[in-house]
Amino acid sequence: MKIPPRRRAREVALQGLYQWQVNPASLSVLLENLSELEHYGSADNDFLRTLLGGVLKEHVSLEARVKPFVDRKWSEVTPVEKAILLIGAFELVHMPEVPYRVTINEGIELAKRFGGTDGHKYVNGILDKLAAEVRPDEIKARTKTA
Repeated sequence: MKIPPRRRAREVALQGLYQWQVNPASLSVLLENLSELEHYGSADNDFLRTLLGGVLKEHVSLEARVKPFVDRKWSEVTPVEKAILLIGAFELVHMPEVPYRVTINEGIELAKRFGGTDGHKYVNGILDKLAAEVRPDEIKARTKTA
């Protein structure tokens, strides 16, 4: 199955953010390391740079947006879940052109592929609550048409 370029970009961004949590580095160093991944070439490179660079730049404010919905200390959230939540938060807050349902679904898919057993349910719940806070008009419009 061919993975769409944006989904691949999210996967690569997740790997970059995981690496950054373990060993902080600049965007250029992370991208250089990530370029060695087998599927790097099939990722939407512009989207990857936007996501990874945006999360690195905004991680403090993104964490502040996510933390109220997390049911444990941020330090206890796994690095994979943190990375997925930060990617999702960045998209919800800074990329209104990406429908909130797409962002949440992509977060769920990342968690299913890379996270723990029920990590996708955890990610879904948190991103759903964040979407209700940052995109209320989009959600209201969707529920009227559904």
